[in-house]
Amino acid sequence: MGFLSVLSCAHQWVGSRLQPGDCAIDATVGTGADTLFLAQQVGPRGQVIGFDIQSEALTLAQTRIRKHSEGSKLGSISMLELSHARMAEAVPDVWIGRVGAIMFNLGYLPAEGANTSVITETASTITALEAATTLLRPRGIITVVLYPGHDGGAQEAEAVSRWAAALPVEQAQVVMYRQMQRETSPYLIGIEKK
Repeated sequence: MGFLSVLSCAHQWVGSRLQPGDCAIDATVGTGADTLFLAQQVGPRGQVIGFDIQSEALTLAQTRIRKHSEGSKLGSISMLELSHARMAEAVPDVWIGRVGAIMFNLGYLPAEGANTSVITETASTITALEAATTLLRPRGIITVVLYPGHDGGAQEAEAVSRWAAALPVEQAQVVMYRQMQRETSPYLIGIEKK
């Protein structure tokens, strides 16, 4: 069977914590895989907000969601062409301290012909992670998939890892899922709020 991919592991961790009717956030929509997953998990009474700075990403995500929504009981989905760094100001005030899961899949848009020079930036990612910790409910989870193998990815991964390791244990439990033999392989950080 083998180990789960980092993306499958992130979905497993989130799926075990989200409940029907929850609120969830996809901090980096990309092609919409996590957005669709979150909408499936929260069900028709739940809500998902997704963020991406690229209109191309939102278009790809909308196509994916339309393709998989027929007969599916998805939560309400709002996608914003906005940096995840503006998450705190963009979500409804009633979400503060009530979000069940926030997923980050960093790097660049993984689509054919996409501009791979448009990447998530360390400063905006840290700002978004700070906001995420305030939006999360107790026992809610943040997942962060990091890609140290592309230009700028190693620096962002190192900064996020340092930030997560510095979270007080009274505030959160932080774990890492990583293939140890390759420095550039993607890895996953999970943050559970206490």
